[in-house]
Amino acid sequence: MRAVNAHSERHFSGGETVRDLVVGMSDGLTVPFALAAGLAGASASSRLVVTAGAAEIAAGAIAMGLGGYLAARGEAEHYAAERLREAEEIVEKPQAERAEVAAVFRHYGLADEHIAPILAAFEKNETAWVDFMMRFELGLERPQPGRGRRAALTVGGAYAAGGLVPLLPYLLIADARAALPWSAACALTALLAFGWAKGKVASNSPWRSALHTTLVGAAAAAAAFALARLVS
Repeated sequence: MRAVNAHSERHFSGGETVRDLVVGMSDGLTVPFALAAGLAGASASSRLVVTAGAAEIAAGAIAMGLGGYLAARGEAEHYAAERLREAEEIVEKPQAERAEVAAVFRHYGLADEHIAPILAAFEKNETAWVDFMMRFELGLERPQPGRGRRAALTVGGAYAAGGLVPLLPYLLIADARAALPWSAACALTALLAFGWAKGKVASNSPWRSALHTTLVGAAAAAAAFALARLVS
């Protein structure tokens, strides 16, 4: 007999984690880079750039982490409220809910005679019925347990890690003006690599993602540097 090879599909399932990493890392690479460039443009010393940059990274990581936690907590609360409402509607307005289920399956080409057994099965399992309505009527996925804590740690940690990259040259070179080109090289290289990796994982256009991420960071730093030069 001929062996049948198991079909293996490759799908990415870490969307929430990637989103948190993207938010934290992109801001972490861009904001401290722009701040350091602005201070260097104002003829600040490397020591001042490092001090201000470290303070900004600490504050930014805490704020971003807290924002990620609150966003995840809000999503969980919204899901719980909508699920309770759907459960109540199944009891109070079963005919309307049956019509909504039938409409979903008709959209996928099923006829009424095929839908009837599904409705009967849902009526015997209200939990599955609610799960179906949450997913296909409202487009809501059940939040993962501990999502808020993981979001806070991922976003905040990614911000701190990204923010350290443009500050490294200022730790090694006392003259901020001399350290600025090295900081720009480090930050832009990191933005390019991060943008490419983000695009590779989340889309089919890694180089477009890399270019977009790098241009955003470069524009922010250039604007901060020009503004600092203008007012100094």
